[in-house]
Amino acid sequence: MTAATALFVGDVSLDLTLVIDHVPAPDEKVHVTSSCELAGGVVANAAVACARAGASTRMLMQTGDDAGSRFARTSLERVGVQVESEKVGGRTCQVVILLEPHGEKRLLLDPGVSMYPSVAQIEAVDLAGVAWIHTAVYGTAASRLVERCRATGIPWSVDLEPASFATGVASLADVIAGAAVVFCNEQAARRIGTAPAATLLAMGVGAVVLTLGSRGVRLVERGGADTPIESPVRPVVRDTTGAGDCLAGWFIAQRLRGCSAVESLPSAVLAAALSCEHPGAQASYPTPETLRAFAARAEPSRLHEQHED
Repeated sequence: MTAATALFVGDVSLDLTLVIDHVPAPDEKVHVTSSCELAGGVVANAAVACARAGASTRMLMQTGDDAGSRFARTSLERVGVQVESEKVGGRTCQVVILLEPHGEKRLLLDPGVSMYPSVAQIEAVDLAGVAWIHTAVYGTAASRLVERCRATGIPWSVDLEPASFATGVASLADVIAGAAVVFCNEQAARRIGTAPAATLLAMGVGAVVLTLGSRGVRLVERGGADTPIESPVRPVVRDTTGAGDCLAGWFIAQRLRGCSAVESLPSAVLAAALSCEHPGAQASYPTPETLRAFAARAEPSRLHEQHED
């Protein structure tokens, strides 16, 4: 039997992470203490996390015709992601991440041409064997993707990036309505306004995962269930870049294994916590083996508390 596959549709980038002692003042030169260059992107990161969790994973993307496109594709394929991409004239998205010693980050993004696949790619992609689709909303092609999800009965999830709804979350109604899950970070929640989970559920979402940084997540499901989930291990935070993407990818891998939303989140939260201990996004994502070793660091009292919950 062919394994159920998750299809990730969206952005890919080249991420340059620069570790600095402090953010430069105007006209100040600050020396970088360490750096790394990796493939990135909200959706590409989630695809890598899903593949590292052991799930069958595909990525549909568009890139530029530069050397960066080859680097990004190779990085994804190296961890087992099956990549389907199209090159167009232009530069692949580039992100510069300024990272302070305590893990706080500031991002500079040059979108380039790799934020979302074309409508033609969405129309042509084979959905046979796809059991879950995950996307961010950076282009009009996302609406056509969701139309195909509805027509085929494939559940989909959306990473709600604040930049994608500058005119209000209602502008994404055609993509959000009917989504199995929406992942919403604190910045996106603030942009939605008061009661962000209730707002999204009213728009037709099945469940909302509100990511809360070091406090874990809240899962708010249709029907009233509101479940807080924390990591039983407190990580030594070095870099929070891509932690939410890691959580989404691990969550989806668990859903492919037949777990419910609430059953899928504890290991996803733990994976996201572990990713914060290492610099860079994709390179920091755990395998099941490294996650088990990380979980062993949990204090018995915290494990007991989660069991009681």
